[in-house]
Amino acid sequence: MAQTMVNIRMDEELKKNMEKTCQELGLNMTTAFIIFAKKMTREKRIPFEVSYDPFYSERNMRAIDESMEQLRQGKTVVKTMEELEEMSNE
Repeated sequence: MAQTMVNIRMDEELKKNMEKTCQELGLNMTTAFIIFAKKMTREKRIPFEVSYDPFYSERNMRAIDESMEQLRQGKTVVKTMEELEEMSNE
């Protein structure tokens, strides 16, 4: 079967971590991507769950930024229990 090149751009730290994990599993990144491609092609789906983590919602990130700014200014960060519960429900 003819071979072809595929180039993928990714964060350098992610690449290092993936290479380390692949090595621990006894394979290289090329083999890992081929396994992924074969499984995806066979099953006609991404072979793992892809989901959204609500922690990183725009609202939570604004709240974190606001709290960080308060800390930088030497202020105590205060949230009521209701505010914390509301944040966890989104």
